[in-house]
Amino acid sequence: MKSLLFIVLTILITSTGCTQTVQPNKSAMYYRPLSKEEERVIIHKGTEAPFTGKYNNFFEKGTYVCKQCGAPLYNSSSKFKSDCGWPSFDDEIPGAILHIPDPDGIRTEIECANCGAHLGHIFVGEELTPKNTRHCVNSVSIVFIPAAADKQAKTDTAIFAGGCFWGVEYYMKKAPGVISCEVGYIGGHTRNPSYREVCTHTTGHAEAARIVFDPAKTTYEKLARLFFEIHDPTQLNQQGPDKGDQYRTEVFYLNMEQKAIAEKLIGLLKQKGYKVVTKVAPATTFWVAEDYHQDYYAKEKGTPYCHFYTKRF
Repeated sequence: MKSLLFIVLTILITSTGCTQTVQPNKSAMYYRPLSKEEERVIIHKGTEAPFTGKYNNFFEKGTYVCKQCGAPLYNSSSKFKSDCGWPSFDDEIPGAILHIPDPDGIRTEIECANCGAHLGHIFVGEELTPKNTRHCVNSVSIVFIPAAADKQAKTDTAIFAGGCFWGVEYYMKKAPGVISCEVGYIGGHTRNPSYREVCTHTTGHAEAARIVFDPAKTTYEKLARLFFEIHDPTQLNQQGPDKGDQYRTEVFYLNMEQKAIAEKLIGLLKQKGYKVVTKVAPATTFWVAEDYHQDYYAKEKGTPYCHFYTKRF
């Protein structure tokens, strides 16, 4: 996480009334759940009504990122007032935008190069700016990150699957240095799975927790050690009374350093006599679980029924 392209962006999405954490990463993309209107535009290539978007007459300094995956798309310095009814930009962040011939045979569609989200269309030859280019973008497809956010402290991310994600989240959120934790699905082969679908054991996903932490206050290894001590890494496709591949124990690493740490800890546990079955795999798309799964025990004022702390190191 060395620049705006890779830091975790915590952004307020006013259209959904909640705070979402977005991590742009081409090898392990994060997808934020979309509202029906967002899906109409971003997925089904719709268009919001002119002069209605929140960024139409908005000119603060910062960066505009993809609403769906968080990838940076435009710098505020390229935004200009065109009076067309939609946010207009005369340049893009290099490599951020795909230009695709529109099915109407006339226009050129623009998409997020990271996730394929529909942004709008591009027009040239209007002589509105020296660059003679206008990216006509739907406000609903983008999110603005103030310039001040670029200066925030560095963060890092860990993804662990160890049985019911409620229990993993419960313990991880209590760990020193943890900034946020959300639960979701990872490691499967279908897009945007629901909890009901994951429970059929046909999607291949594991219930997992995605932890954002401050590396100045804790380390990936400390969190990984905690992970191995709050669930039983010797149980195959099971954790307590919960059975099935969604409850498997697995570390999803985001870089080779994380992979090495996970493998080292598994080796230490095996030396101690534990028959560890935890898998170590590269992180793939993390699909955020439904709202009622987030902070489950905090909302229910309960405690985990299949996760308990056991010192193993």
